[in-house]
Amino acid sequence: MRSPELRQPHETDRRPVAYDLSGRTAIVTGGGGGIGRAVTQRLEESGASVWVWDLAATSQEQATPVMVDVTNPDQVAHATATVLARSGRIDILVNCVGYLGSFLPFEHQSREEWARIVGVNLLGVMEVCQRIVPSMRAAGSGRIVNVGSLAGKDGLPGLAGYSAASAGVIAFSKALGEELAETDIRVNSVAPGPIDTELITRLGPEVVAAMIASSPMRRLGRVEEVAELIVWLCSDACTFNSGAVFDMSGGRAKY
Repeated sequence: MRSPELRQPHETDRRPVAYDLSGRTAIVTGGGGGIGRAVTQRLEESGASVWVWDLAATSQEQATPVMVDVTNPDQVAHATATVLARSGRIDILVNCVGYLGSFLPFEHQSREEWARIVGVNLLGVMEVCQRIVPSMRAAGSGRIVNVGSLAGKDGLPGLAGYSAASAGVIAFSKALGEELAETDIRVNSVAPGPIDTELITRLGPEVVAAMIASSPMRRLGRVEEVAELIVWLCSDACTFNSGAVFDMSGGRAKY
């Protein structure tokens, strides 16, 4: 009798690890699309009650949408108060909001555009964290994940402003994670390489092809892959990591 051939498990055969986040309240900024939408879905599957803060109107199965400009302190303050009034606490914060800007040499990029890049990607993250950390301190626990980019470690030509803002997110997360290390609040950062989202694909096929060619895995990452890492960082399984940076680069990261 012929023995069956051994087969390596295909990616679609794998099932995600299950986490129990029932009873927890989560906020996902930029949760209307891309990585943020995948994170929202995965948190919901794990039982969390999710609020999506986004500039664009969004409709997801269980999440509560709130239109918020993270660069506007008054809007962030109002949205935070709304969540606390309705839910009583905030257990999880995932900052996925992002603005890439144009793919241009820095000398040709307008000041208005790179200022917006830094404002959304870095200052927005800081604004939201500063509003929400006090409530986590009061509750005695919390999980914060700030999504930056591999550009913040490598520095990408044509995306100088975005690279600078992403580097700021990484450094900010390290500092905040250390500040809160003696509490049960964990702060970490995720630095994705090129992921198959509109943020990347709108750069054009030539740029995307170059990104794929530079990847050891020869593909873009999937939003679901990033979401799996983020939800682990939001769970009780993550206890001894704080101020850490996790690459999602398909082997592209050099350090």
